[in-house]
Amino acid sequence: MSKPNLGALMGQFQKVQEKLAKAQEELASIEVEGSSGGGMVTVLANAKQEILRIKIEQEIVNSEEIDMLEDLIVAAVNHALEKAQQAASEHMQQAAGGLLPNLPGGFKIPGL
Repeated sequence: MSKPNLGALMGQFQKVQEKLAKAQEELASIEVEGSSGGGMVTVLANAKQEILRIKIEQEIVNSEEIDMLEDLIVAAVNHALEKAQQAASEHMQQAAGGLLPNLPGGFKIPGL
């Protein structure tokens, strides 16, 4: 069995770091939408889990039902953030995919 080349391994690791840093920057451009109330409330977020926009259909704006509207907003935000987290995870896995083929099974890089 041959010894691993430490220099080559370090070079691979540096490439992975560079790709992951670029992928982290790209998360801001990945947009997802969450909704609730059959689309009456929609929330646009990016994969950095930042809320970009909230849209509320005018027909559900009723001062007597503000509690329901607040619940719909919370549900839509949570839906968007869940989708943003999934999109970020998929994007980061793609960025690191195949770059470190010699890692032992089960080894995970934090954030992937």
